[in-house]
Amino acid sequence: MKPIKLVTPISGDPDAPTQNLVGLGALAAELAAEGISVRDLFARTGVDAAQLEDARARISHRQRLAIYRNAKRLAKRSDIALLAGARQRISDYGIYGYALISSRTFGDSLLFSLDHVTMAGPAVRQISFRIEGKTAILRSHGLDTLGDLLPFAAEFWRSSMTALFSRVLESPFPSKRMVFPFPAPPHWRNYERMFNCPIDFGADRMEWHFDAKVLDMPCPNANPITAEICQQVCDVVLTEGPGESELVRRVRAACLNSPNRFPAAVRIASELGLSLRTFHRRLAQEGLSYQTIVDGMRRSLATELLENTHMGIDMIAERIGFADATSFRKAFKKWTSRSPSDFRHPERSG
Repeated sequence: MKPIKLVTPISGDPDAPTQNLVGLGALAAELAAEGISVRDLFARTGVDAAQLEDARARISHRQRLAIYRNAKRLAKRSDIALLAGARQRISDYGIYGYALISSRTFGDSLLFSLDHVTMAGPAVRQISFRIEGKTAILRSHGLDTLGDLLPFAAEFWRSSMTALFSRVLESPFPSKRMVFPFPAPPHWRNYERMFNCPIDFGADRMEWHFDAKVLDMPCPNANPITAEICQQVCDVVLTEGPGESELVRRVRAACLNSPNRFPAAVRIASELGLSLRTFHRRLAQEGLSYQTIVDGMRRSLATELLENTHMGIDMIAERIGFADATSFRKAFKKWTSRSPSDFRHPERSG
């Protein structure tokens, strides 16, 4: 079934400071309860502890993952991400949270949350939403680049959103099933207690199934004036940072959603309802070309796969659309001035 909504929240450049720090306070608080400081949580990430309280501070996708990796390493409990997410309050998400809670219905709240999901700091490349019969389904895409961080990122994201949505409704969120593409962790019993629904591990996808009836439920704190003000502020926040244009986001989403990754420009133009000439002209007006976008996406995917997974060079080359590993190595060295092996193991190249 075609999704009702498909969003691509992560910038094509994993080092671009496009994400704020909302939501990370709960992770810091949970670790603090174990005696771990914010300074230690942010160590070697390039993020300062003071930024946690700075509304204008921005971090990159790569920095967020580095923070997750520190949390995973430092925590005494294996379920730290679940517990941290459950701490989330509306105020932890700032104006984004207040926009959700003041929406007319939960359906309005959900669609707004997806349109502005970059503000919530997701770690996945793409999120889709669809309805099948009486079940609404949120699906996360582009998970392979997370490597061994996937369980942590999935637990923190799902428990955070469950807590946030429950607070929007002022009642437990009606999840029907959670589906995860990794084996059951040692704390797997905590999943059912946290999400109050059946859990499937070891699947070929990551999905969140919930009762579609909740979409029509009025939000107890709905206020049209507050909602409009908050939504306008969120729109401004999304456009004031070093983000991407709507056209570039749509191009990246079309590429990620294509069964043949990085198809020809003419196909992408057609999917966007543009002639090839108009497509190239509009990108040129932004100082871009389709090839530069593709190269940027390939570089981003390659660096994440090299950093976060043990995937072989040949497989990475195939995954990002190169004919062979030799072509990939040549392109990667042009992008980064390092070979893929040196990038993955910098200590060996010193």
